[in-house]
Amino acid sequence: MKSPLLSLPGAVPAEGVDEGVAAHYGDLFREQRALAGGTGFVDLSHRGVVSVTGDDRLSWLHLLLTQHVSDLPTGQATEALILSAHGHIEHALYLVDDGTTVWAHVEPGTQDALIAYLESMKFFYRVDVADRTDEFAIVHLPAGSIAEVPEGVVVRETPYGRDLFLPRADLESYAEKSGPAVGLLAYEALRVEHHRPRLGFETDHRTIPHELGWISSAVHLQKGCYRGQETVARVQNLGKPPRRLVFLHLDGSEVHLPPAGADIRLADEGPDGRKIGFVTTSVRHHELGPVALALIKRNVPLDARLMADSTAAAQEAVVEP
Repeated sequence: MKSPLLSLPGAVPAEGVDEGVAAHYGDLFREQRALAGGTGFVDLSHRGVVSVTGDDRLSWLHLLLTQHVSDLPTGQATEALILSAHGHIEHALYLVDDGTTVWAHVEPGTQDALIAYLESMKFFYRVDVADRTDEFAIVHLPAGSIAEVPEGVVVRETPYGRDLFLPRADLESYAEKSGPAVGLLAYEALRVEHHRPRLGFETDHRTIPHELGWISSAVHLQKGCYRGQETVARVQNLGKPPRRLVFLHLDGSEVHLPPAGADIRLADEGPDGRKIGFVTTSVRHHELGPVALALIKRNVPLDARLMADSTAAAQEAVVEP
């Protein structure tokens, strides 16, 4: 779905899964600084929006999600995952309940598969699941923003800012009042700085929550059964995940960033050394320079010198070995 804000001056379209919104509006570092300083807004209108209504919505979702939501207070934001039977991450949901409806935004293009799964699990519960992507656009206001939120708009308030479920028809008029618009690359740079994983970027087909540190924000370890719980409990109580998320400081003298999926090797083993992980997201940060998130084998020493593709890298632990 192509955002009307791509018509704003300087807008350069994003690519890949983020196609449909602006990557930037002509000045990446200025946009990053604005966002870090609490000004501007980010157009996330390409993300999927799903609603769940009905008297059983919270108790029903509680059975399916990794998060404890049966008593979720009205207006309180939370994150949750849906796992496979083997504990691998399939969906990530960013939730809030407004008193009558649970609202969630999800990765672009994943809402159809999510809704199909939720529909298959309705049974006798009094719930209704709907795709609201055509009706609502996600707009992100950074932490510290004093921008006004239109009356009646559902808001997810988090330590990183506020996510607005804005009527899609109001997106252009909201942009006129609440600028400057900030591109997705600035948003992604701050996400990487804060070590926040993203489905489809930091995950692959075998990722489990422990590897990304999602245990602390999206998984409740004392709640009842849900699909994949056995894997979560086993790793939590008896072992360690096979891989761990790291934050990489990249050699700033390189012109190109290592792309997502680039192999990571031990620098001491040279370019033909064994692969020990891969880059998940790489960005240019307005203060930190070139940085990245990556998944590497858990037993890689913390002081090991790494190579991300052909770029020297030093790691900072996100998930402890």
